[in-house]
Amino acid sequence: MTSRKPRASAQRTMALLKPQLKQEGSSGPSAAVLGAAGLLAPFFMDVDPAFAGNPLLTGKTVSLIHPAIMLFLFSASLYSAWLGFQWRQTRTLPQQIKELKAELPKPDEEGNRPSSPLDQEISELEQKRKELAKGDFRTKHTNWGHLLLGIGVLIGVEGPVNTYLRAGKLFPGPHLYAGAAIVVLWATAASLVPAMSRGNEAARTAHITLNCTNILLFAWQLPTGFEIVQKVWENVAWP
Repeated sequence: MTSRKPRASAQRTMALLKPQLKQEGSSGPSAAVLGAAGLLAPFFMDVDPAFAGNPLLTGKTVSLIHPAIMLFLFSASLYSAWLGFQWRQTRTLPQQIKELKAELPKPDEEGNRPSSPLDQEISELEQKRKELAKGDFRTKHTNWGHLLLGIGVLIGVEGPVNTYLRAGKLFPGPHLYAGAAIVVLWATAASLVPAMSRGNEAARTAHITLNCTNILLFAWQLPTGFEIVQKVWENVAWP
């Protein structure tokens, strides 16, 4: 039989929200948000036994999905960073070549330009630019960024939910806080893409800084994740 605690919690929550709803009016964003909070709150306050006792949701198999995919996402973050660096080179090389050409000696009255050591450097950069252009790094970096944001947010939420269903509570600590920060950094970095596409250099610098910080935080978080995986492996039953 399903527990009645969520329904009772919902009634208590809505009773607490009634004064605020009256103050804001029966319509508008605030009422909608508060109403949604009232409906969702009990599911974070009480664990429905129908879910908490379900071995398919709380067993070792489902519990290991989060660390397995997060390990993949860490590798994907490194690969996406490399793709981003390649795309940045592809985008900035033309300007670099242009600046070097401006430093070449001026041609004489007959139109002949003396040779310069810069000629070889320019030729190498132009060849490199052609090779990078074939890689289509912009599209690849964008696609991997979408993958990181979509799967990362999904699995970032799935991990705490699985822990809550399995243990009836969360365990505040470095792993949980770092995981929340990683999800926020993913979303913030992605929010800068429209400004980047319009040529905003500040947005590009912020995007790179946020993602580099994210990778460092991700790497720092891995040891605590391995500790949790070991506990799950030892204490949680199959399936």
